[in-house]
Amino acid sequence: MGWIEENMKSTHIRQIVSQAISLGMVISSALIIWKGLICITGSESPVVVVLSGSMEPGFKRGRDVPIVHRVIEVHEQRDNKEADILTKGDANLYDDRMLYTSSNRWLQQKYIMGRAVGFLPYVGWLTIIMTDKPIIKYILLGALGLLVITSKE
Repeated sequence: MGWIEENMKSTHIRQIVSQAISLGMVISSALIIWKGLICITGSESPVVVVLSGSMEPGFKRGRDVPIVHRVIEVHEQRDNKEADILTKGDANLYDDRMLYTSSNRWLQQKYIMGRAVGFLPYVGWLTIIMTDKPIIKYILLGALGLLVITSKE
């Protein structure tokens, strides 16, 4: 009897460890994808979504907006071959010079955080739904955890 009980306990422990490793792999995969997006886009916020209606009618709620200030003019310096830019907010009437420091009339490239490399329509609604109704977020996370725990592999 003792040998069978020990075998069952060790099998049960192995299953728990295997499930914990699987759950850890799901979580680490999500983090790796997020960090990969940060590296690819060169921005700490690779996915930006309009959460409120404050930018309407230009940008509707739920739309992914990687850029809210567009380049309207490029100024190339002849001495060092660098290009400085002038930006304008989509909802503004005038350029953004009032946002720059008083000594700068142009935005230098070192202040640019990233650039848009893709567009996925309606992905922003997932963020809005999970923000507006947190129970959906918890149900989704619970379902993913349950899926990992109950999987046989």
